[in-house]
Amino acid sequence: MRARPSNGRHFPIVALLFICVSVVTACAVNPVTGKRQLMLITVGQEASLGAESDVGIVAAYGLYDDEALSSHITMMGEQMARNSHRPDLDWSFKVLDSPVINAFAVPGGYVYVTRGILPYLGSEAELAGILGHEIGHITARHSAQRLSQAQLAQLGLGIGAAFSERFRKYSAVAEAGVGLLMLSFSRENEREADRLGVEYATSQGWAAGEMANFFATLERMHPSTGDGLPDWFSTHPAPEKRVETVRQLAEEWRAKVEHTSFDVNREEYLRKINGIIFGADPRQGFVRDGWFNHPELTLRFPLPDEWSVLNETSQVQITAPEKEAVILFSLGTTSSPSAEADSFFSGLGVMPVESERVTVNGFPARRSRTVIETDQGAFGILSTFIMKGSTIFTFHGICDLASFDAFRSDFEHTMNGFSLLTDRALLSVQPDRIRIVRGEREETLRTFLLSRGVPEERLEEFSLLNGKRLDDRVTEGEPIKIVEPDGGRTRTE
Repeated sequence: MRARPSNGRHFPIVALLFICVSVVTACAVNPVTGKRQLMLITVGQEASLGAESDVGIVAAYGLYDDEALSSHITMMGEQMARNSHRPDLDWSFKVLDSPVINAFAVPGGYVYVTRGILPYLGSEAELAGILGHEIGHITARHSAQRLSQAQLAQLGLGIGAAFSERFRKYSAVAEAGVGLLMLSFSRENEREADRLGVEYATSQGWAAGEMANFFATLERMHPSTGDGLPDWFSTHPAPEKRVETVRQLAEEWRAKVEHTSFDVNREEYLRKINGIIFGADPRQGFVRDGWFNHPELTLRFPLPDEWSVLNETSQVQITAPEKEAVILFSLGTTSSPSAEADSFFSGLGVMPVESERVTVNGFPARRSRTVIETDQGAFGILSTFIMKGSTIFTFHGICDLASFDAFRSDFEHTMNGFSLLTDRALLSVQPDRIRIVRGEREETLRTFLLSRGVPEERLEEFSLLNGKRLDDRVTEGEPIKIVEPDGGRTRTE
């Protein structure tokens, strides 16, 4: 048993001593700077955290199905990583099947680029710079630093709550704030990652200054896809004068390495992304005329009026206008509606208030109503487990228990409308794709795009794709990226 302090005033002193000892013993040498820094996350913990995160990231967003492109990006990334400050990590490079414009890294050597960012890069040198930037976040242990700061802040919150009634009352809110602060790197982290990205790319013979072209494009745009994955702006706060600094760093590193020439490889890169899916992939689900349609799964269901839809790899999230209710749709993991229902109840640790066998448009199903008690209050859940062929599909309509009766009709409207998708036009819909075309004469980009049938309202979007202004010149034979609507035809290399 533990003795209680004779006076509550002693506790803060002991706690502060504990913090001081922890800080002293938790200092580690940064692999990049060689300096000692506060680090409460060990290298082993980084590896475990990265491996666990990787499983969730891939499950949530999926991998883009282009083995040649993925292998090439892996090769480029591994070449730089092996010559980085942490070559011993088990490095992994993956292309996520997301239209969001982003690249990011998690501890332990896991680097991700989205298919959404690739069309906005203009060469392999730009790609090398971005990969090097993300490698830099890992080698400099930026995530581990931020997590250590979060742990220290959480420790401080615990101490404050232990001896201050006033602080205890607000500790939950403060903890949430600490979590939000950890969602992105600092501008200082970004500057260091830019510097390391230039170093790593230049050392491998890439024209690392090309990375500034992508940053210049970012300064002109403000993407928001609603895909659920944070975009570059959310995870990478931009340092001041980034474009100029990157170009200056590239010049400085050119003088430090043995290479006499530095590759850009624009043509090679454009060949590799020719035919890449651009924007959301309707084959994986899309909304039209108040219905959610999924061509690959040959199913559809209606949506409540004015509810928003977030279509992710692992589930579809349908949210009420004021976010006071949600419907979650996903694939089940068992072999029957009853088994899926039992698995759901077991996971929650509750029994259903109602449960019955039903039929939904000819499909055998199980319908249940469940009430769960949480720290935030009681919630009602209406669930439907439907068997289509050998696959189980699940719906869960969730809201505050007091509002359940008001939302039940919306839940049932969507669940009871689950049906087979038979419309051939909807079944055959294809994603838009990037196509590489060439200038036939010297003219402005605006004139070139208009001659290709690009609508006036999309001219600026296409100029961003090409890293150009609309009044810039296109020369004869110059490769230009355009978006081919419904362009699911065979790729040309």
